Amino acid sequence: MKFKENLRQLLLWLSPGLGVKRWLTFVLAGITLFAVGLAYLLLDIYRTAPETWWLPSLSYLALRFLPRPIRILIFATIGIGLVSFGIWGLNRALLRPFLRPGKQVVDELSKYRRQGQGPRIVVIGGGHGLSTLLRGLKAYTRNLTAVVTVADDGGSSGKLRESMGILPPGDIRNCLAALSNDETMMTQLFQYRFSGADGLDGHSFGNLFISALSNITGSFEEAVAESGRVLSVHGRVLPSTLHNVKLVADMTLPHSAYEVRVEGESRIPEFAGKVQRVWLEPDNAPAFPPVIRALLAADVIVIGPGSLYTSILPNLLVADLLSAVEASKALKLFVCNIASQAGETDSYSCYDHIAALEAHVGKNLVELVIANDNQEAKLPENTSWTEIGDELSGDRRLYTADLLDTEHPWRHDSIALAQTIMNLYFERTGPLG
Repeated sequence: MKFKENLRQLLLWLSPGLGVKRWLTFVLAGITLFAVGLAYLLLDIYRTAPETWWLPSLSYLALRFLPRPIRILIFATIGIGLVSFGIWGLNRALLRPFLRPGKQVVDELSKYRRQGQGPRIVVIGGGHGLSTLLRGLKAYTRNLTAVVTVADDGGSSGKLRESMGILPPGDIRNCLAALSNDETMMTQLFQYRFSGADGLDGHSFGNLFISALSNITGSFEEAVAESGRVLSVHGRVLPSTLHNVKLVADMTLPHSAYEVRVEGESRIPEFAGKVQRVWLEPDNAPAFPPVIRALLAADVIVIGPGSLYTSILPNLLVADLLSAVEASKALKLFVCNIASQAGETDSYSCYDHIAALEAHVGKNLVELVIANDNQEAKLPENTSWTEIGDELSGDRRLYTADLLDTEHPWRHDSIALAQTIMNLYFERTGPLG
């Protein structure tokens, strides 16, 4: 059994796409030329040296008593075995410090190359929904770009935004943690939130870390990039704009047609009214240029999941960003939330989500709408399932699947959602893209 496993591991080194065979060819060519030179030397010694006791021994070691084809086969087999064993041992010795326990070098290399050749996916959203999706997608591709809003003004992010004048790092921190190569101590530290300490209460270590890096590097985007390197992330996390924008909403009071204006992303859900429309101030903030490039080069653009009015729309309300989404030739998907969000999308159906999206950014932005069709779980109080809606039931854009996280039924299962998105992409392009 162990022999079969070792043979399988050895043959995996010859799998297409690993980039190993070309270098192995160079190694074998070099060893062959060295062996030819050594053979010429030994042959010259054998023919010109005076008769001594060791010449018969040399003839015996050369297996001259066997037919030539058998000698060639024996020496070639021994040579290939020694070279393979040496390369295998060298790789294990060099890469052992970087491998997680129980992982094989060839398996990790194969996974790395496969993910590096994966589709270019841009995800637009925020909050836990976006983090959940990124955790699933990073298993399929390293070419991931998460675009998050900078309109957050609540919690730790809001305090840092007000006191230090930097862009809010909260959603960016969550995405970096989700894209991390491993749930290591560093990732847990990045998500750690202080409590009870004067001046630190409510702040997360990651937010403070990004804020400190912003001051050191003099650039918020460079601080995010450096944080990604620290966490060894699969992809990039980019702010939709580098401008300090504020989210504003017109809302109606519950059971009333009276309309009020609410300023600030964190105040919208707290107001617990019905959102009529949202916009950014200033409304002409330019998009972050790398976001535009990522959108235009994308194979797949995923909008959501996340808070509709406070996470998803603030990104799409950046005019340049929306234009890039419209111009992109990527497959454009909208992932509808599984459950309602109190104070923001109470009693919303999937159709209501799409209607609100199109009311703000125009019709026909997305090609497919992904919705959950499993409601066999108990939701927390004041939370309801997001129904499909009769208006959407016959829409050709609708695609339903079981996307429920059984432990947290108000959220998506990251693996199921990522698999659904990849299946839809491969249906369009074929397995090889």
